[in-house]
Amino acid sequence: MPADIGNSSSRRDVIEGVKSKAKSFFNEARGSHDWDHTERVSRLCERIGSTEGADMAVLLSAAYLHDIARGRQDSSNGAVCHAEAGALMAASLVAELPLSDARKENILHCIRAHRFRGQSTPRTLEARVLFDADKLDAIGAVGVARAFLFAGEVGARLHNSDIDVEKSEPYSREDTGYREYKVKLCKVKSRMLTLTGRRLAEERHQFMEQFFQRLQGEHEGKR
Repeated sequence: MPADIGNSSSRRDVIEGVKSKAKSFFNEARGSHDWDHTERVSRLCERIGSTEGADMAVLLSAAYLHDIARGRQDSSNGAVCHAEAGALMAASLVAELPLSDARKENILHCIRAHRFRGQSTPRTLEARVLFDADKLDAIGAVGVARAFLFAGEVGARLHNSDIDVEKSEPYSREDTGYREYKVKLCKVKSRMLTLTGRRLAEERHQFMEQFFQRLQGEHEGKR
C-alpha cells in the first residue's frame, strides 16, 4: 500500500474501513454513548472540519474511533478514562492505515484529547474539531436527551435542584440530568475551540438553558 493516501477515492476507502471496524466495538454500548452518538459526532466533524479546513481522513477516522473504550469507563463507574484507553485500543488499527506516521499520531492524539474532563489538550486542528463536535452533541436538544438517558442508565432520579453538585457523586442516584447540566453542560459553550463550533454552540446552549429553567418551574409547580 502507498505510504500516504492522496486522492478522494482512497480517502473514502480509508474512512469507510475505519468506520466498519469501529462499529464492532459498540455492540454492548449504553444508549447515551452508542454508535448513534458516534455517527452524530462524525456528521458534525464533517460540517465543522470542511469549514475549518481540517484533514478529513484524519478527522473522520478519529471521530469513528473516539469512543471505542467508552464501555470500559462506564463499567468502571468512571475509574477508566475512555479517551486514554481508546487511544491505546485504536493504536494497532491505526498502524495499518496507509497514512504517514504524523497523520497516524494525529488520529491517536485526537482520540486522547477529545474528553471534556481529560488531561490532554487538543493541539491540532483536527483534535480541536473533534473536541467541539463531541461537545456539541452534549448540549442542545440532543444533549438534554442524552443527559437524561445517561441518568436513567445509572439509576438516577428525574430531578433534584437542591443537590450540591460539588459534593454529589457521578454514577449515583444524584447523577441527574440537572447535575450533568450544572457540572458540565453549562460550561461547554465557553470551551469551544473553533469558530464554527462556537457559533453552533451558542444556539444549542440557549435552548438547553431554557429547557432547564422550564424543568425547574414545572418541578416546583409554577409552570
